[in-house]
Amino acid sequence: MTLPDPLTDQHRYISNASQDVSEMLEVIGVDSIDRLFETIPDDVKLTELLDIPGPWSEIESRRWFRALAAKNKSAADHVSFLGGGAYLHYQPACIDQLLLRAEFLTSYTPYQPEVSQGTLQSIFEYQTHQCLLTGLDVANASLYDGSTALCEAVLLAERVVRKRKKVVVAKSVHPQYTETVRTYVQNLGYEIVEVGWTNDGRIDTAALREACTSDVFAVAIQSPNFLGVIEDYDAVAAIADGAGAVKIAVIAEATSLGILTPPGAHGFDIAVGEGQAWGVPTQYGGPFVGFMVVKDALKRHMPGRLVGETVDVDGRRAYVLTLATREQHIRRGKATSNICTNEALIALAANMYLSLMGKEGLREVGQQCVQKTAYLRAQLNRIGSVSLPFSGPVYNEFAVRTPFPAAEILADLEHEKILGGIPLGQFYDGFQNDFLVAVTELHTREHLDHFVAVLTAAIARERR
Repeated sequence: MTLPDPLTDQHRYISNASQDVSEMLEVIGVDSIDRLFETIPDDVKLTELLDIPGPWSEIESRRWFRALAAKNKSAADHVSFLGGGAYLHYQPACIDQLLLRAEFLTSYTPYQPEVSQGTLQSIFEYQTHQCLLTGLDVANASLYDGSTALCEAVLLAERVVRKRKKVVVAKSVHPQYTETVRTYVQNLGYEIVEVGWTNDGRIDTAALREACTSDVFAVAIQSPNFLGVIEDYDAVAAIADGAGAVKIAVIAEATSLGILTPPGAHGFDIAVGEGQAWGVPTQYGGPFVGFMVVKDALKRHMPGRLVGETVDVDGRRAYVLTLATREQHIRRGKATSNICTNEALIALAANMYLSLMGKEGLREVGQQCVQKTAYLRAQLNRIGSVSLPFSGPVYNEFAVRTPFPAAEILADLEHEKILGGIPLGQFYDGFQNDFLVAVTELHTREHLDHFVAVLTAAIARERR
């Protein structure tokens, strides 16, 4: 089959004529469009047309796509215990409705304060919430997601502590966050040193002390970590301070900040993480919203933008972009980042959630997560063939171990309409029988008891 020539095919979607394309290629000094895609491996390039019927009218096309979509498996009737960085929490119904307002739905970057006061005020409030929750001084207006927020924190730390090339990252930091950092810094000459955990699931402080040599510029630790265990911030901070390294706290489950002592209270310099748990739906993995909060001394090293409060010529309160250090605003050589995309609409949803819940609401969410998690762990401990491999304190997530491969157990649970957790073997060697379970305020006692009963039956079937 011969593919249509994108330069001559009259049914192409892009309205550039062949002469337009030729002129553009000449300007950039490329002899063919294929040259623009030569870095893409041949085995992932499309070599033939997709098998899509038609041509049809719009009505026929919509009918066909609806029938195709109907074949998708739906998890709407399943009870989910999935976590690992994306959590099902209650979202007040008014948030979705308020987000549909045109001034919110169409806004992006508030370059002109005189016509962007509503957006700027919302971002300022969002920053304020972050500062209150993390115990730190200055917050970013929002970042792309939790993983790239950690990238930004690492880059910020290197700007502050010059002439060092190592960053220590706890192995219990979300593996996908660490992999994102590794991908981003691989060409910058930085070395990532990972430190494992002890039997309680917390970072191995002896190994951390050994890893914190004089060439380490930052230490990053997640709490609650990817295993669900709450770390000892004070112990980690003391070791990092001894090495003169910037201390980075990573939070993947943002509702934990409603009940746990914030990282700023333990002397951490930077807190970054994922704000999805603040009332943002999981929505197929994104878009989410990253956050960054730092000590005051680091504010001019921050990426992205900050919204500040001031007064106008008449003395009325007003909001403006106070600092804007991304490459869109200043010369590229002075920019702190070019991956600090602003998730303004998602940040607005998070701001609404935090405003509506307030201190008491956030505390109640945290208490329900802790109590329901404790109940489920106690019930699982009664099953003789089930163990909880890590003894450290947890918030709303924990690892479960059975005598059988996690993939098989989870498949049995899914057959009973339970999304039972995330297999840890896909991230760590030697953990093929372990899976990660997350509990939130949305789980009822009936959900938890049903989970225990179905897991017990699944193990019994595997034994046969």
